[in-house]
Amino acid sequence: MAVLRKVGWMAIKTLFLPGAGGSASFWKPVADRTGLESVLFAWPGLGNEPADPAVSGIDDLVAMVLERMTERVNIVAQSMAGIVAIKAASAMPESVHRLVLAATSAGVPVSDLGGSDWRPDYYRAFPRAARWIGELVADLSSQIGLIAAPTLLLWGDRDPISPVSVGKRLGVLLPNATLRVIPGADHDLAQTNVALVAELIARHLTEAL
Repeated sequence: MAVLRKVGWMAIKTLFLPGAGGSASFWKPVADRTGLESVLFAWPGLGNEPADPAVSGIDDLVAMVLERMTERVNIVAQSMAGIVAIKAASAMPESVHRLVLAATSAGVPVSDLGGSDWRPDYYRAFPRAARWIGELVADLSSQIGLIAAPTLLLWGDRDPISPVSVGKRLGVLLPNATLRVIPGADHDLAQTNVALVAELIARHLTEAL
């Protein structure tokens, strides 16, 4: 049973954004366990999701999220979706209550911090996925530094794609961030550590509500 959380007179929904796998099912176990009122996104054309001619790049995914930000929201984003979350939060900062960024570059240069190239394995796993998802994204460090929303950074210490050094960089750039590292966790920490991840997210999003 979902629990409705409120700030003032406004109900706070939590938008759960998956990574390049694209499926709304990615976050469902965690979202269900948090007990928060949740909106689970899927990305057309990514992973095994059906394509949509109207979606041809990251900014189209950002537009999908912005459409749901007619009221104040929390955003929980994994991997590639961290870029979407940063762009959305930068476009409508007044609409973001709190953020959770999990195992993501969020727009900082991961290769400079020891991250491996995820694209070959991704396209082998999802040969029909849109090719635009593999395009390089401009460095968003300057935008990241302007995001004031309290942010929880969730990382695994065995993630080769987005190593802990990336989480530490984001922790420096974001003015109000807390980094939590899960021992033994990999890039899919939200699926392999459901109970712990749900607990950390719920605590962060409902703190002082």
